[in-house]
Amino acid sequence: MNYLDKYGMTDRFKNEATIYPQLSPARVLAQSRGLYKIVTENSERQAEISGKLRFETNELANFPTVGDFVMVSSEGLGSNAIIHHVLTRKSIFLRTAVGVSGQAQPVAANIDIVFICMSLNQNFNLSRLERYLSVAWDSGATPVILLTKSDLCEDLERVLFEVEQVASFTDVIPLSMFDDDIVTKLSHYLKSGITAAFIGSSGVGKSTLINKLLGEQVLATSEVGKADKGRHTTTGREMFLSPLGVVLIDTPGMRELGAESVDLSKSFEDIETLADQCKFNNCTHTNEPGCAILQALGDGHLDQRRLDSYRKLKIETGYDGLNAKEIESKKLERMFKDVGGMKNVRKFIKESRKQK
Repeated sequence: MNYLDKYGMTDRFKNEATIYPQLSPARVLAQSRGLYKIVTENSERQAEISGKLRFETNELANFPTVGDFVMVSSEGLGSNAIIHHVLTRKSIFLRTAVGVSGQAQPVAANIDIVFICMSLNQNFNLSRLERYLSVAWDSGATPVILLTKSDLCEDLERVLFEVEQVASFTDVIPLSMFDDDIVTKLSHYLKSGITAAFIGSSGVGKSTLINKLLGEQVLATSEVGKADKGRHTTTGREMFLSPLGVVLIDTPGMRELGAESVDLSKSFEDIETLADQCKFNNCTHTNEPGCAILQALGDGHLDQRRLDSYRKLKIETGYDGLNAKEIESKKLERMFKDVGGMKNVRKFIKESRKQK
């Protein structure tokens, strides 16, 4: 039995793994204090990164994270496996690293679906949702909005309308703790071989959802605290294989998500479309004549809160004042810097040529 097939290892990763014939492939299941739990073709075990990999890696985003496919060597029974290489990621969810200026911290890698969880109590915040969506679209995965604890919402129809106005291309699914058909409601996304990560603030119900999808109480959960503020239950990132064949990743609660890199073209598609209609290409959308965004504000077709959220994210990620071509160039620079994409591609090509 090859466990890695069950944990989503595709031909893409298998082909890249052949570059390192002296090593074995594995996937990172969990991470805690510099140690990793990995799954190999035959078993689960503990691992640590090699001294060379630690020395050569100067960006947090390039260290192994949950969901990564890695190449390892075995140091014998009873000892840790050693991680030597991280295979090229197909997607990566990043957040601004806490206490480390100018660096991004990986949350989960090689994910297909990002379930953005937001509860319909005092946790509900449209601007925070827009931030999560912007980061999720930039990750390379597909976001899906899960509005948890819908039974606590006094006007669900109004809230759904508000969320759908900012959701753009994203599916929106309300869920209640009393739902017995959660697996059915999410079945469209829970296909065998898919990796799905659950992202959101503490106490929004991520662990409860994962437990229901796993069919057993694997993760600890807590009751909602005072003022509807959730208590921390998940303290690390961990991956689980569900009976449905889908791989699930639980993440720690993130009330504030630092946006290191975002994709505004999807999360703020309405504003980006309006900006293209402005009279001047370098319109700042403040007082220029012929500004389509200011016109939409005046007509009531655009909400000031949403525009403020858009402006804040542009400034935070360094896109403010750039045109579309410059933004795309900056996004490529960020991607290559944080994920090591270009370096990995060149290395892959170089090593492949050596094998011929």
